[in-house]
Amino acid sequence: MPDKLSKIKEFYENAFGRLNGEKDLPEINVSFYPYIGINHTIRVRGGKVFVRLAEICRDAPLEVQKSLAFILVSKLLRKRISPKISQIYREFSKTAELREKAIENKRTKGRKIITTSKGKIYDLDQIFERLNLLYFNNKVKKPTLSWSRGKTFRILGHHDATHDAIIISKSLDDKKVPQYVVEYIVFHEMLHIVHPVYHQNGRRFIHTPNFRRDEKKFAYFDEAEKWIDKNIGKLKNQYSETF
Repeated sequence: MPDKLSKIKEFYENAFGRLNGEKDLPEINVSFYPYIGINHTIRVRGGKVFVRLAEICRDAPLEVQKSLAFILVSKLLRKRISPKISQIYREFSKTAELREKAIENKRTKGRKIITTSKGKIYDLDQIFERLNLLYFNNKVKKPTLSWSRGKTFRILGHHDATHDAIIISKSLDDKKVPQYVVEYIVFHEMLHIVHPVYHQNGRRFIHTPNFRRDEKKFAYFDEAEKWIDKNIGKLKNQYSETF
């Protein structure tokens, strides 16, 4: 591995030389770091360049490492590079094998913050069971249900397939929020279980036409959408003024 790291370091030195012209080459430190996902960082500290590469990419071919070196250095220097250079890494990062490694890494090392499904106003367990009966014939396997730890207003809910959990924003656990709005958000996240994310030709599809079709089957779809558009900003301002 030391030999491989030395070779990878040469890629960064070469990238700096190519992209930064005749300027002095900085000292470069390259290491692998146990990031949970496919993350890489490049930073300048004290005149030195520190590169941290995701551990799950340790076995990536050298041609992929070279492509990644040019991508990271170009971002640091705000320089453009040829799409042909970056394509090698881009294609590697989209492979099913690497995605599976990232998912498994997140599952085993990632930490999901779970609070409780029973809020002050709404009980997510009861809402899930009602929706499962009404819309899914009780065929959706119940995931972990939880209110978020803090109040969020941009993301009102999300389904985490890796940890088999549905998290709903605590901002909705409020008497000013109609029950059908909370149910709509839970229903939306349940649809992510029914219509899971899939990848095709390097693209990631989340809200497919079938997903959008089924989403409109919610009895209060239009009302919920309108309420969120009209009131979520007001709700945010209310909490901002409280503290």
